[in-house]
Amino acid sequence: MSTVMPQSELVRKAAAYLAEERARDPRKGLTLLLDEAGMRFNLTPLDAMSLERLFRNSETVKTE
Repeated sequence: MSTVMPQSELVRKAAAYLAEERARDPRKGLTLLLDEAGMRFNLTPLDAMSLERLFRNSETVKTE
């Protein structure tokens, strides 16, 4: 029997996955990681856009 997970929990797991993967291999592009996370966590386009904005903003903060 499978368990249905709320979409918000999937987005949290996707964000953790992105952070872990970027820490593990900083050369891996955000676009590729977002594609992988989208498939792995069944993200909606809006969820993916929100995560992209979050991670792009965090890149900007680190470089300033």
